[in-house]
Amino acid sequence: MPFSRPLICLALAVILPSLFATFAGPAKADHAIAMHGDPLYPDGFTHFSYANPSAPKGGSITYGATGSFDSFNPFIVRGTSAIGLREHVFESLLARGYDEAFTLYALLAEKVEMADDRSWISFTLNPKAHFSDGTPVTVDDVIYSLETLRDKGRPNYKTYYSKVERIERPAPRTVKFIFTPDGDREIPLILGLMPIVPKHIYESRNFDQSGFDMAIGSGPYVVDGFAPGARVVYRRDENYWGSALPVNSGHNNIDRITYEYFRDANASFEAFKAGLYHARPEDDPGRWTNSYDFPAVRQGKVRKEIFKSGMPSGMRALVFNTRKSALADIKVRQALVQLFNFEWVNRNLYHGLYVRTQSFFDNSELGSHGRPASARERELLAPFPDAVLPEIMENGWHAPTGDASGQDRRNRAAAIALLKEAGYELRGGVMTGVPTGRPLKLEILVATPDDERLALTYASMTRRVGIDISVRNVDPSQFQERRSSYDFEMMFNGWFSSLSPGNEQSFYWGSAAADAPGTRNYMGAKEPAIDAMIGAMLEARTHEDFVAAVRAMDRVLLSGAYMIPLFHQPNQWLALWDKVKVPEQPSLYGYRSSAWWIEE
Repeated sequence: MPFSRPLICLALAVILPSLFATFAGPAKADHAIAMHGDPLYPDGFTHFSYANPSAPKGGSITYGATGSFDSFNPFIVRGTSAIGLREHVFESLLARGYDEAFTLYALLAEKVEMADDRSWISFTLNPKAHFSDGTPVTVDDVIYSLETLRDKGRPNYKTYYSKVERIERPAPRTVKFIFTPDGDREIPLILGLMPIVPKHIYESRNFDQSGFDMAIGSGPYVVDGFAPGARVVYRRDENYWGSALPVNSGHNNIDRITYEYFRDANASFEAFKAGLYHARPEDDPGRWTNSYDFPAVRQGKVRKEIFKSGMPSGMRALVFNTRKSALADIKVRQALVQLFNFEWVNRNLYHGLYVRTQSFFDNSELGSHGRPASARERELLAPFPDAVLPEIMENGWHAPTGDASGQDRRNRAAAIALLKEAGYELRGGVMTGVPTGRPLKLEILVATPDDERLALTYASMTRRVGIDISVRNVDPSQFQERRSSYDFEMMFNGWFSSLSPGNEQSFYWGSAAADAPGTRNYMGAKEPAIDAMIGAMLEARTHEDFVAAVRAMDRVLLSGAYMIPLFHQPNQWLALWDKVKVPEQPSLYGYRSSAWWIEE
């Protein structure tokens, strides 16, 4: 269960310039491949910098989770899978290095070879690799995994793996994937991250059905027990085949990992205070400021740590489902954006500790906020003259500045003007459609008390201009089902952003994802300019072209008013019970809990 902490500034200064040295060729070493430039770690490296190879083995740790689960299959749309399966049980051909934007190192595959033009990639399996039942990992398992995930897995798997035109077997332990002409420069690395499942186990199961058939993989842990919806326990596999690999040195140190599920965030916090679980990333400013004075903290048994983030902020937002008629009009969405008074919310709900999010890639060079579009961006966007608002083209998106007192008359007036353009007017204090006579009513779907509080606060803001927003709180499983089937009008959601955005952006915003259930295009965006910018990003061969494509996509998304960008933590907040120890040096991506160890 990963938690974030960035590298020290000196390390960033050393590493980052090399990330984007070139897009042109493959990594020369066959132990690794990099999306950008060459791998940081040479062939023969012993361990990652953010792992302690001397960390002791043993002990146990419990993590907290909210909600429930009803499946041991993390690869399909149906059901809610137990936390930890992908991290602990199922491995990929290659392992990601977290000191770099996007570089992969040998894991199940001991060697990797890639064409200069990235039209194909081949993997040679490690002869020692085997599943937890002792069965060797074979090329048949790799091919079965690709075909099964493509045909029965989540929609993103079909999007990625359908770019494989044919498969060859140059040698008994080698598999070669040749890509279709519409393949892109990231797809070979996506294949390297493909989870491998044992054919002899899963070919006799209904792969696309959720349930508690035991998960079997090649990873460092096995499922040791579970209570449906309440608890899942992983045991370190003493016979794990890959423990001596460089990518695993200093990792997978803890013998027993448990995930306890709690009803909600408040119940989870009380459990943490009582020592029922041992590591808690905190995202509630009020709780972080006022509630960590319980006895275990005062006695030194629990410590609070604050870390600067070295990654883009990502996007946490109140999402509009444009498939719904009331939200199909961009003027209505723009008006709703105007009505969110961040300054009041931040001061009164969050102790002033949050920062407004104004780009999908805030805190990085990939974001468009405060930057005029470059000549290359304008060239990319030229075929789509109406896709970006002039003010966003000139200086990025700037959130409406609210009034901390709560008055906010200027933004309300702007919202009313936009609604008038959309065909609404105030009648007796109710925002009403002129041609239909129907009041403007919307619903926000939530699943947590924190989201409910924020939704109710926002609903009170919209009532001041006659918009009736109701808030519906559902259980986590129903929320997941309705989110996956796009059965909502508005909801809160977050999208992670990295320094190397790629194919996942099609799954987030691409037109093809808008009507496929289970994608993360929750807003239903169908914008050709977005598709074109994603394509340009995936085909970029220079750092300049890559940054231009990402920023241009950022501008198109923000111009579409698909959501109300909310806010983010400027720092990472983490609370740990004392027995949990972490390496001194974190990764570029932050803390890696797989590198933690226990000292009772």
